[in-house]
Amino acid sequence: MSGASPPRLASGTRLVLASHNQGKLAEFDALLNGYGITVVSAGQLGLPEPEETADSFTGNAALKAVAAARASGLPALADDSGLCVAALGGAPGIYSARWAGPDKDFPGAMARIHEAIGNDEDRSAWFISVLCLAWPDGTLRTFEGRIDGQIAWPPRGAQGHGYDPIFTPEGETRTFAEMPEAEKNAISHRARAFAAFRAACLPS
Repeated sequence: MSGASPPRLASGTRLVLASHNQGKLAEFDALLNGYGITVVSAGQLGLPEPEETADSFTGNAALKAVAAARASGLPALADDSGLCVAALGGAPGIYSARWAGPDKDFPGAMARIHEAIGNDEDRSAWFISVLCLAWPDGTLRTFEGRIDGQIAWPPRGAQGHGYDPIFTPEGETRTFAEMPEAEKNAISHRARAFAAFRAACLPS
């Protein structure tokens, strides 16, 4: 982060979502609704997806946001998020998307998690989301959100995306994928990171 008073996003700003994931685009469209921010995805702009070579959620979010801001000349928001499973030592973690492979085979990735946990009684897991906002001049701001819960099996629900069908947040009997979108968006790891981002960066 550079400068004593980092800028906020003004109403009317065009913001690049540094993602090719349509599920994330829909989620951020909903989260940013009402702020006068026009969201366009990196995929819509034809921007390449940078290789995620960092060793942390924060590093990968910054890498993606900076690449999109530089390529587009617009402020860019990137999310790096993943599912961390206690019995797997925090895996898949930053490799959550890669566990699904190039074809985004999340049913296969969920089955891999289930098989790897095996008979371990510890089903605790957590989702992490780190948001990074980058301006073309190199200014960066990052925000983290986390939600704890349990791994469910078999997968349940048709809402959401990614690993949502096997994650039951604390205090719930439903998986993320069984919750209406608005309800999940109110409590998710991404919503918690977004709340910090909203307070610091969006028009009041």
